[in-house]
Amino acid sequence: MKIIDVNTKSPYKVLCGEELIEKSGILIKEYAGLNKKAETAALITDDTVDRYFADEIFDSLKAAGFRTVKYVLPNGEASKNVSNYIKILEFLAEKQLTRTDFIVAVGGGVVGDMSGFAAATFLRGIDFIQIPTTLLACVDSSVGGKTGMDLKAGKNLAGAFHQPKLVICDYDVLDTLPPEIFKDGCAEVIKYGILGDSRLFEHLSEKGVDFDRGYVIPRCIEMKRDVVVEDEFDNGQRQLLNLGHTLAHAAEMRSNYRLSHGRAVAIGMAVFAKASAAEGLCSEDCADTIMKTIEKFGLPSHCRYSADELYDVMRKDKKRKGSSISIILPEYIGKCIIRRMELSELKGFIEKGLE
Repeated sequence: MKIIDVNTKSPYKVLCGEELIEKSGILIKEYAGLNKKAETAALITDDTVDRYFADEIFDSLKAAGFRTVKYVLPNGEASKNVSNYIKILEFLAEKQLTRTDFIVAVGGGVVGDMSGFAAATFLRGIDFIQIPTTLLACVDSSVGGKTGMDLKAGKNLAGAFHQPKLVICDYDVLDTLPPEIFKDGCAEVIKYGILGDSRLFEHLSEKGVDFDRGYVIPRCIEMKRDVVVEDEFDNGQRQLLNLGHTLAHAAEMRSNYRLSHGRAVAIGMAVFAKASAAEGLCSEDCADTIMKTIEKFGLPSHCRYSADELYDVMRKDKKRKGSSISIILPEYIGKCIIRRMELSELKGFIEKGLE
């Protein structure tokens, strides 16, 4: 088992390895640093993950001495809404959780974001544990403390920073994923290579979906850890982690969330790489390499929506400040920059990436 320390204002550990799910109760007792008065664990999951892992984790928590209750969300991005958020809060209140109790989020990004937001706001804040069950959640959403939900106007427009007390990342869980769901997480993995590690990117370009999980997953978590520790509340360098995401969120919303997050991120990275090459910020070879690697993983590199359709959503993005917005662009593989762009320039820039 590899242990990664995340030294944010509230420090915690990420445990990476195999056969960790079955020991989750004991690992939480040993590594989460919970209040000694913690009695109740509220396990929150979705109806897909519930069939695979929830019972084993539930039993492990009980065996570790915790009174354990369970709440099951419908799976999918459509569940990341105000109605389900309120239902989770009402459940926690009904089960009489106190400030010394905690939530265990078992699932992908939707479950983790919703559980974390509930933990951040119930009784003005209780502890929570992340047990990610998708590759995307392992390398991205489970680490860093961003929690939240979607509003009708856009994705992740309500939320809070609330760091977990522990993350348990079990590689064995990934073997149960359908190939398409695994590929969604691969988009985030590729992102880390483009952002700051050319060796990682070369490994991914060579191996495709058969990459070395024991090397790639901890490396991605370490890279996110380093950025988060430097800029915990997303005021500066942490914005780099949004590579591909601003356009991705617009494409997701345009599709009524039929387009998955990972595929949308792949499209966002490809479009902005092409636009960057068109403006001379990166080379044509850099953009082509990014496109070819995305396609090697079976991910899309072209967008079906027009610049007008994307711009209309992007101008409402939470990263907008006044009349400008931050977008992340590659200079070369392993180096990206934050560019503050006027909204008046944005549509034309998107058009260059769609050509």
